[in-house]
Amino acid sequence: MTQHKGNLCRTRVPEVYRLLSPCRLCPRACGVDRVGGQRGYCGAGPIPEVASIVPHFGEEPPLVVNGGAGTVFFSRCNLRCMYCQNFQISQGNIGSPIHPEALATAMLHLQEQGCANIEFVSPNHHLPGLLEALSIAFDRGLDLPIVYNTNGYEAPDILDLLEGVIDVYLPDLKYASEKLAGRYSDASEYPRVAREAILKMYAQVGDLQLDSDGRAIRGMILRHLILPGDISGTRETLTWIRDSLPRSVTVSLLAQYAPLHRAYEDLHLSRKITQEEYDRVLDLAWDMGLENAFIQDLDSQDMGIPDFRAEKPFIWND
Repeated sequence: MTQHKGNLCRTRVPEVYRLLSPCRLCPRACGVDRVGGQRGYCGAGPIPEVASIVPHFGEEPPLVVNGGAGTVFFSRCNLRCMYCQNFQISQGNIGSPIHPEALATAMLHLQEQGCANIEFVSPNHHLPGLLEALSIAFDRGLDLPIVYNTNGYEAPDILDLLEGVIDVYLPDLKYASEKLAGRYSDASEYPRVAREAILKMYAQVGDLQLDSDGRAIRGMILRHLILPGDISGTRETLTWIRDSLPRSVTVSLLAQYAPLHRAYEDLHLSRKITQEEYDRVLDLAWDMGLENAFIQDLDSQDMGIPDFRAEKPFIWND
């Protein structure tokens, strides 16, 4: 299986590199010449930029079994979320270029540390170097599930190039309203694009599957971050999930929102959600018959907020 994945990556690397110039790696398709040094909306260059590579223990339980998720935090992003928890790396300048050979070595080191998987966070704009690094790592013995942690703003034709390589998709579904998606993340078409992408991801990997240790080895976990004042349009989003995906799909209802980055510039975003707001979401998911859901305690609002200026960004790494 590892050899097969390595071969898949190698055959797709040239095609993905061609998408760098003009850049068409995400739905913005901004068309800049990244190979020639131009930087588009996301600000990414021709090779991956990484802010941190660490075992991460703050994800859903099946992703952190035993040694945690082996997480690669990429720099830059194709959204501009006002409240982004990772704003230091998504919209700041923290991160360094890393060549595919070095990235492959880092993945293998995470495997040696006992991580449950290799998890790529915000990877789509660095896909060419990522696939090249995976082809090297697979050839050198990488044998962990590959997790694709994405904001959901993905181009379906790009996802086609990941089929057979990604084992677990971990997408967000942030908004139901085009107006609010434009206001808070600068992507008014987000609901349509993300829904189409999520259907494509589910078609590739299906329902979440666990091994005998409870580790996720295949499938999708669909995240929905509850925002204050129902900015996230939870009822409409859960209705879409119920009507568009099997009831067996695994959802993760996130209570962890905290006002970070530019959130205090907006009255609606300037507070955490309440227990009452979150309980209404749980009741709604139950009433809609969604069978598999991860939930959070509200104390998650004060835990796991990273500082990527530190060598160990998360408190559980201490």
